[in-house]
Amino acid sequence: MHIGLIGGIGPAATDYYYRRLINAAAANGTDLDLTIAHADSPTLLGNLERNDKAAQLEIFLRLTDRLKAAGAETVAITAIAGHFCIEEFAAASPLPVVDLLEETDAAIQSMGTERVGILGTRTVMETRMYGRIGSAEVIPPAGPELASVHQSYIDMAKAGKATEEQREVMLAAARRLTADHGAQAIMLGGTDLVLVFDGTDFGLDVIDCAGIHIDALARLAAA
Repeated sequence: MHIGLIGGIGPAATDYYYRRLINAAAANGTDLDLTIAHADSPTLLGNLERNDKAAQLEIFLRLTDRLKAAGAETVAITAIAGHFCIEEFAAASPLPVVDLLEETDAAIQSMGTERVGILGTRTVMETRMYGRIGSAEVIPPAGPELASVHQSYIDMAKAGKATEEQREVMLAAARRLTADHGAQAIMLGGTDLVLVFDGTDFGLDVIDCAGIHIDALARLAAA
């Protein structure tokens, strides 16, 4: 199946999707049929901040039309921040949408995990993944730490890399969520968090939402 990705939001996340889909295709012994359309990260973050779903939906639909014209048979957004209008997008899209939130909720349910911490943008954390995780209690950082995580995440996403200070902010918040708030795992509520949680063993159980999404796309790509 020809996969269409709406990427660029941010570049590191898009690279993560691209590389993992290439590796999955190689492991399956199949050719990867993929087209990526670029969306602007600052525009998305501005629309998210204003909760301007209509403006972002217009962008996503325009890009999906481009992907469909290129032969894509399904579409996915490579940013959890971009899922703030996913229900509206899925309803209006000319292509079937692979919903990261739906895939993540199903994965958490299969794990049997009851309490998960969350890191990401302010909106993602405060809404507890847009209220779409029904299989577990979602716990965001508390107080000023939530603002620190948000700003560190935004800076990482824009730069496409993480500083040591930003890594420490994320790791400290994750450890506090597990030690003080009883989180059994940390949900990466932002695709650019792979810049910090890169496979290094930090002694934390991590739920890689982007990885779950990519695995679903890989299964479709191999069909």
